[in-house]
Amino acid sequence: MTNLPTVRLGLIATSRNCFPIELARRRRTELIKECRRQKIRVHEISTIVEREDHVIEALKETERANINALVIFLGNFGPEGPETLLAQNFNGPVMFVAAAEESSQDLIHGRGDAYCGLLSACYNLGLRRVKVYLPEYPIGRAPEIASMIQEFIPIARILLGIRNLKIIAFGPRPQDFFTCHAPLQPLYDLGIEVMENSELDLYDAFLKSKDDPAINKVVEEMKVELKGTKPDPSLLKKLAQYEVTLLNFFEMNRGRAQYVVFANKCWPAFEHYFGFVPCYVNSRLASQGIPVACEVDIYGALSEYLAACASNFPVSLLDINNTVPLDMYEKEKEKIGSYKLTDLFMGFHCGNTPACCLVGGELRYQLIMNRLLEAGKEPEITRGTLEGRIKPGPITLFRLQATPENWLQAYLAEGEVLDIDPQTFGGVGVFAIKEMGRFYRYVLLEKQFPHHTAVAFEHIGRPLFSALRVLGIEDINFNQPANLLYPGENPFGSFLS
Repeated sequence: MTNLPTVRLGLIATSRNCFPIELARRRRTELIKECRRQKIRVHEISTIVEREDHVIEALKETERANINALVIFLGNFGPEGPETLLAQNFNGPVMFVAAAEESSQDLIHGRGDAYCGLLSACYNLGLRRVKVYLPEYPIGRAPEIASMIQEFIPIARILLGIRNLKIIAFGPRPQDFFTCHAPLQPLYDLGIEVMENSELDLYDAFLKSKDDPAINKVVEEMKVELKGTKPDPSLLKKLAQYEVTLLNFFEMNRGRAQYVVFANKCWPAFEHYFGFVPCYVNSRLASQGIPVACEVDIYGALSEYLAACASNFPVSLLDINNTVPLDMYEKEKEKIGSYKLTDLFMGFHCGNTPACCLVGGELRYQLIMNRLLEAGKEPEITRGTLEGRIKPGPITLFRLQATPENWLQAYLAEGEVLDIDPQTFGGVGVFAIKEMGRFYRYVLLEKQFPHHTAVAFEHIGRPLFSALRVLGIEDINFNQPANLLYPGENPFGSFLS
């Protein structure tokens, strides 16, 4: 997926000048060897930072090696001033880790005191107001530190993505979807650029692209992806024209941003002018790492993108949509296992989920739009959804959202899609998340989150949570276990129990 950052890690050791520099050098060498053993790509910075002038040398090395994420490794106590100055001046995500002592037989000249030094470093980072990533227990020998570096990679990818991102939006939000409101100030606070356009801008660009030679190539790609389902060639050509329009707009309007996502209005006027629903194209762009959130959901597009950065895999934007009927629950009890009925819901959207995340995806029409725009008659302008059952497997729900008061809040919940036929239309699946009923009530409803959620197709709660913390977001919610009450939750049991 070309629209996601490539993390190029650098590892730099620091040494306090009253400790043996050889200790830091040896421990750095062992850590590099362990990273190679674990197949973690990391560039070894030869400069060991003891003094402030070493910071200049180290930064020059990172620039020459094109490093965009840095691991600062306290090989011994470390010099709190220079090493935090390095973090302050490096233009990218930074992780701090420190060496554990190796042997009781070498605690005279071989003792490094990095355990203590990291306390001083973090105090100094606070004075400089520099945010870095700290693992849960950032002290270890080479094997443990290498594993921490591996965990840092998706976190760094999220942070690199968000600081180089532009969100392009087309059209105002529909009246019935004010829940997708998008205060802009928090986006700018995160370093994100926003470009809002009229639907007319999109339609004008679409008309001007009708003779673009790239359209035929996209049509052929669509035929291969749809695997002989024989969709209407005229529909494919219109959809391909729309895809080419968005990709051209991406390139012509990215400006200084490296990465771009879209939040586009997709109904009700859209269908009358474009002649289709855009869902299938949205699914294809999501497969390329370019989420296109429907209903001008700017924070939905942002949430999708951060989830894609965390998983390095296509994502989707779904409605937290409907309950699972009791008869389906009872019939599928063997597959459902220990989940309660209130742990289940159906995740649905019209047809924007990437084909790689569906079982038997087919190009169809949007039933709800057909009722509204074509009075339930033979579909014409409401064709263009990619429908199918969402593949069973692990998932993470994620949403980063600004409140009307302009502060950021987020939620994360890990669960799974069950191998159950939802027996309904759209891109849809039966989702299972422990204590979903309480999470729905005391997070989604209580904190007034929108109905859209970004869905990643693996468990990525750890890197997303860590990245949000580095970004300074404090209100991060999750599905709490039964023995942990939410604020405001009635402690005297539940009518559901």
